[in-house]
Amino acid sequence: MAPTTSARAPRANAAAEPLAELARRLTTKTARVGVIGLGYVGLPLAVEFAREGFQVTGLDVDAARVANVNSARSYIPDITNGTLKQLVGSGRLQATDKLEGLDELDAIIICVPTPLRKTREPDISFILAATRPIAASLRRGQLIVLESTTYPGTTDEVILPMLQADGLKAGRDFCLAFSPERIDPGNSFYKTRTIPKVIGGMTPRCLEAASLLYRQVITRIVPVSSTKVAEMVKLLENTFRAVNIGLVNEIALMCDTLKLDVWEVIEAAASKPFGFMAFYPGPGIGGHCIPSDPMYLAWKARLHGFEARFIELADQTNRSMPHHVVEKLASALNARRQALNGARILLIGLAYKKDVNDLRDSPAFDVAHELMERGARLSYHDPHVPSAQLDGRTFRSVPLTPARLKQADGVVILTNHSGVDYQLILQHASLILDTRNQYRFLSSRSSRVVKL
Repeated sequence: MAPTTSARAPRANAAAEPLAELARRLTTKTARVGVIGLGYVGLPLAVEFAREGFQVTGLDVDAARVANVNSARSYIPDITNGTLKQLVGSGRLQATDKLEGLDELDAIIICVPTPLRKTREPDISFILAATRPIAASLRRGQLIVLESTTYPGTTDEVILPMLQADGLKAGRDFCLAFSPERIDPGNSFYKTRTIPKVIGGMTPRCLEAASLLYRQVITRIVPVSSTKVAEMVKLLENTFRAVNIGLVNEIALMCDTLKLDVWEVIEAAASKPFGFMAFYPGPGIGGHCIPSDPMYLAWKARLHGFEARFIELADQTNRSMPHHVVEKLASALNARRQALNGARILLIGLAYKKDVNDLRDSPAFDVAHELMERGARLSYHDPHVPSAQLDGRTFRSVPLTPARLKQADGVVILTNHSGVDYQLILQHASLILDTRNQYRFLSSRSSRVVKL
């Protein structure tokens, strides 16, 4: 047995050397970092690594995004043109739409979309498309991190076999980890650098390498025991939000039936210093995460014979809110002896949340679709969205003027952007449906302002 042990020892030590070199490169910030997916998650992350002195390559199949980055034109509100100009000009940040030369990178972070299919099942095709070229060129000493939100088990059940197909082993030859993105577009306080980073490694060595990578740009690292735990953490966070939003949306529907002001109820309940956390109703839920993440979890649970009833019920309630908005508007117009069919409706805000230009899964589009189906004549104003496609037609944001507001039969506030002149709307609009409690100072019995 002694000769066998002796013969294996040098090979084991040799195998560990590339990972030691990776650690050295990460510590000295000489590692080459690649970020696949330059959206709301990937671009801010690439910027942070470049700011710290790393040489960063952003990869995206969208040639327009690549051209914008290389020309220092930001399409993300949280990233300024000046920041991109400095980083691109210094050579620390570049972008490409070619998934080539991946073997030249020391750390590769995957930040691609994970939408739902029409069947409301997970679509991880973007993850697979990003992983295939990585697997084809994988070398010893590389670190691969998946940040895209997905169901528990994706990293070790799907990604790991692809990366180990040619004989390399995670934790020995390369490192693999999952670290869920926690970006909050438009949040001026919690940004990429200041949001704690949860990390789960495929092995302890993988966790060590991934932690070392993110420690260079993130204030606080939160290590967990496995990639599955890290994947579940993200789904819990957004399921918590989706279920509670679903609950308060249902309370809003109850209050509407009972002729109560749900906003007053929430405000009073929030005075309790313990045991209550305020959530707020709205025209539905949007963005990439909250509408889809809970369904990833529910799908995975079903595979194991578990029915996620809270998730399913919350999803039903949240998806019903755009219809409630349309019905509320139709009722308000009817009270004025006016039909929704043919009415001129001005929508305020198309983005899914305030002060961003993100249209992904915005409930405003569901509201707009139903209004158009019922014959309404639509226009919209959104300072962050100059143009948008609604039911195959291109609409452009219209300026808010007294004349336009007076011409509208109804104004619907769907997104409460800070840059909108709400006083002008209140002064000139004959009917306002306020789904965001922008006019909280007005009585719920106001004849011109109808609250959700």
